[in-house]
Amino acid sequence: MDPEYESDPPVHERYYHNQDESEDLTSPQATTSEEEADPSYFPHLETISKRKRRTRSRKRSRRARSTTRRSSGTRSHKETKCQVEKKQSPSEVPRSTAGQGRKTPLDKATGLLIEFLMSKYKKKKTFTKADMLRVVGKKCRNHFLEILARASFSIEVVFGVDVKEIDSAHNTYVLVSKMDLPNNGRVTPGQGFPKTGLLMNILGVILIEGNRASEEKIWDFLNRMKIYAGERHFIYGEPRKLIMQDLVKYQYLEYRQVPHSNPVRSEFLWGPRAIAETSKMRILEFLAKINHTDPRAFQHHYLEALKEEKLREQAATNTTPVNDPESSLTTSPIPNEFEMEISLDETEDIE
Repeated sequence: MDPEYESDPPVHERYYHNQDESEDLTSPQATTSEEEADPSYFPHLETISKRKRRTRSRKRSRRARSTTRRSSGTRSHKETKCQVEKKQSPSEVPRSTAGQGRKTPLDKATGLLIEFLMSKYKKKKTFTKADMLRVVGKKCRNHFLEILARASFSIEVVFGVDVKEIDSAHNTYVLVSKMDLPNNGRVTPGQGFPKTGLLMNILGVILIEGNRASEEKIWDFLNRMKIYAGERHFIYGEPRKLIMQDLVKYQYLEYRQVPHSNPVRSEFLWGPRAIAETSKMRILEFLAKINHTDPRAFQHHYLEALKEEKLREQAATNTTPVNDPESSLTTSPIPNEFEMEISLDETEDIE
């Protein structure tokens, strides 16, 4: 196990662990500081965020220079430079990426590999081990397996995407989403990252909370991940719109008023498409991977998921295939050659 992950457990682990032990999250012991709740438990994802910030910084710089040229010229060059520097001040760095330490070569290589993999996912293209080795570079080639494991883990739990080998002879791979969200997981058309990982985390909260979770619980969990309503996230976009509109509209989540609640409260449940595309066991396996544990660690929920799996198997067994001649009463048996000869002789006698 990578010691980096063990030394700094992700916010998912703290939340699910506390919930499984029925610990009061409002207690001082359960309250985490903003630094502890930093969701960058995958530091190599910072590469993607930094590139986006650099792009935004260049755009701001160009706008600032354009504004300077259009101005009356009364301000000094020094004042203009200070304004540009102010626009790029550290205070404007997104909360999810502030305060990060220096990255190791392995972190940087992992970040580059994640960026490469996600570009292939967006284009729906396959790739080979040789392609990945070129991205990692000669200096980190000897650590390729570790880098690939880190990258695969990160894109699975953040984006809900799996790395699958489709041709072992030629070491060819493809990325497959864990669910079938529209627009290749991006939900809405255009640029952006898959939202499947966020959805599966929300489904996990709902499952752990007893198959329904209050709106407050959902946002408490998302806030611990540094995802805030009304504040654009560099991976998930504007979360309130994504959750309250898109995921509810596509029936992955059900949002309803809590019956007989006073004051009025609302809650989330699994939607019909979530029930169709995944299962409680798959969500538990997803949560277990995040926490580096076994699904059986979620004792009560594991038994519930097992029961659901058995019911699904029984339902599939009891379903009679339409084209099964042995079990269909309406299908006539096909006669063999001997029976066909007798039938023909009987026909001649009748004539």
